Amino acid sequence: MEVILLERISKLGQMGETVKVRDGFARNYLLPLGKALRANEANKKRFEAERATLEARNLERKSEAQKVADKLDGKSFVIVRSAGETGQLYGSVAARDIIEALASEGFNVGRNQVELNTPIKAIGLHKVVLHLHAEVEISVQINVARSADEAERQAKGETLTSADAIYGVDEDALKPEDFFDPEADREESEEA
Repeated sequence: MEVILLERISKLGQMGETVKVRDGFARNYLLPLGKALRANEANKKRFEAERATLEARNLERKSEAQKVADKLDGKSFVIVRSAGETGQLYGSVAARDIIEALASEGFNVGRNQVELNTPIKAIGLHKVVLHLHAEVEISVQINVARSADEAERQAKGETLTSADAIYGVDEDALKPEDFFDPEADREESEEA
């Protein structure tokens, strides 16, 4: 099916272009969301009549998205989750969790604007791309940690996936004497 794009769509085309897309994509996505019109003579005339309004609206949306992107530039967001000693999360961090972290800082971002192909399943610093507009894209840093203290340590560049890093103990240097008091056995035998 041929459609006239009413806004820029990545990997498809610019506003005003007539492109050929699959019927299902046009019927289920482009046409219902008002992102395109069927390419016929009446719609071509309608688009040309409304072109200035559509371009002005697109420019306004782009400038709003750019303002939000300027505020988000260089920001880091902390998400606290339970994890094992190896850094593996007991759950995962999905787009919904990232949206909640952004909302807690006062940024309103939609779920479809977060580009997260697979959920985050380990602690650490992760870059996540946000598509605020078809022409405005920014990446933010998500700091997934077990606690706020660990998040600060990770932000400084520490790796927290070993017992040494988590507890401050070198697990290879531990001896049996470190776990029990040999004098305690003597005291019990003297008391008896």
